[in-house]
Amino acid sequence: MLRYFTAGESHGEALVAFISGLPAGLKVDQTFIDRELWRRQQGYGRGGRMKIERDTAHILSGVRHGMTIGSPISVQLENRDWKNWQEALPVGEGDPARHKRVASPRPGHADLAGALKYNFPEARYVLERASARESAARVAIGALAKSFLRELGIEVLSHVVAVGAVSMNAPASWGQIQNLSKQEEILLNCADPETEQRMKDEVDKVLKTGDSVGGVFEVVAHGVPPGLGTYAQWDERLDARLASAIMSLQAVKAVEIGSGIAAAAAPGSAVHDEIGYGGGGNFTEFTRTRNNAGGIEGGVSNGEEIRVRGYLKPISTLRRPLQSIDFETRQPVSAAYERSDVCVVPAAGVAAEAMVALTLARCALEKLGGDSMGETLRNFQGYRAQLQNY
Repeated sequence: MLRYFTAGESHGEALVAFISGLPAGLKVDQTFIDRELWRRQQGYGRGGRMKIERDTAHILSGVRHGMTIGSPISVQLENRDWKNWQEALPVGEGDPARHKRVASPRPGHADLAGALKYNFPEARYVLERASARESAARVAIGALAKSFLRELGIEVLSHVVAVGAVSMNAPASWGQIQNLSKQEEILLNCADPETEQRMKDEVDKVLKTGDSVGGVFEVVAHGVPPGLGTYAQWDERLDARLASAIMSLQAVKAVEIGSGIAAAAAPGSAVHDEIGYGGGGNFTEFTRTRNNAGGIEGGVSNGEEIRVRGYLKPISTLRRPLQSIDFETRQPVSAAYERSDVCVVPAAGVAAEAMVALTLARCALEKLGGDSMGETLRNFQGYRAQLQNY
């Protein structure tokens, strides 16, 4: 089984990610992992932290001579900002006078709920782990999952659908999304240049007022064969797994698969994807007239592109803080402020790519098995032959 988890604090010495279950013999491309980390740091509206960090993956175990060896892989991402926080967040007891308290919880953040849960007198430790900085570790191991999926002909990318009140009018094609991923300068990762400029204006507007803005990203998985996931158990359904994976990202408040939201207000005849035969598809001769299902029916991939959207709330740290209370005195004060972003929708899309890739890789390994890439690929070719002969 593919398993993974992360560790580390936003201003700690490093982030660490662990992934276990990838087959032996998978080529690991350091340059590709680091580019994925770079993509996560881009986008108009990012804060000062991105000027400090230059994320690179330091692989500690599980890879030798450029290949996975079947054992758990651990990856470390250095926090360059640690040098400014060593005295404030020491591992040892340290000097309490140098501790940087978060004295008033921020509305919309985990500050108050986390302090109540863990019985902390203030929110510093909550902020440190709840921060979206953690998603960088997911992107690192997500790049390994992407490398595995590529061996099966599956690609996972994202684009921005909406920022604030500005949204795309037409769906982006796979070719457009591919072109976005190759750009060396990322603005808001929108496939339509005119819409992207209006998105930039939306960010500028909230920047001037000390506010923040959310939006919608879409992750597309291209080349996914039918048969990943199952309807047999509630927690093994592919759509349920993807929804959970996307919702686990910081600031995501809603998830949509295919045209799920619009479908709720439309008749079935306008929603369900009619089936044909004889189209000479990639896996089977069965065809679809459209893809409102987002590539998943009954919890199982159906051979169409998987399309899943995440709805991102505005960042909860505002330069013009909302009202809160002081943890100690319980008196009304302004919420705490620390260096923060204004818009992170493109970055959230990259983190969501990682979560989709990790989910699909787990489902693919459950379906195909294999302790080595050779074994997994043989099993995959056998399954493809089964589909083509159906």
